[in-house]
Amino acid sequence: MFSRSPKPAVPVAPAPDQADAEVQFNLGLKFASGLGAVPDYGQAAEWYRKAAAQSHPLAQYNLGMMYARGQGVTPDAGAAKMWLGKAAQLGDPGAQYNLGERLHRASYDELPAVAAESRIEAYKWYRLAAGQGYQNSENAYTTLTLNMTRADVTDGIERVAAFVPGKTNAPTG
Repeated sequence: MFSRSPKPAVPVAPAPDQADAEVQFNLGLKFASGLGAVPDYGQAAEWYRKAAAQSHPLAQYNLGMMYARGQGVTPDAGAAKMWLGKAAQLGDPGAQYNLGERLHRASYDELPAVAAESRIEAYKWYRLAAGQGYQNSENAYTTLTLNMTRADVTDGIERVAAFVPGKTNAPTG
């Protein structure tokens, strides 16, 4: 006769690669901070990537910054902007501020019409980060307005008002 095997007394934890995004993020954080020794940015990037693929905003932010700095990955401005954009869309204030910084800097190297769009988007991200109390954001959007028209500022304010975290919003430049 067949019987069921007894349930284990202690639940078996899933392997980290099968775990949820928060566990994967925490593993990435431990590797990035060195687990008490030297940081392993390559391993950190792998764990962040797994969590980021599950829409973990801090993992996306950290992965974006790793691509920007070339920590554990080949430096890639496009990948950095993509991951920061995903985290910003989910409402992460650090990602919003950093995306604003990138768009603001890019506006100096672009044609006037494209530069105006970059400044409007930078304004939006700075304002959203400032709304969450992110350091330097308020000063950043205030300074940015010095290079914007009244219509551009109005457009930026409207984009801030229309922003819904987690939903695809206006373009990120």
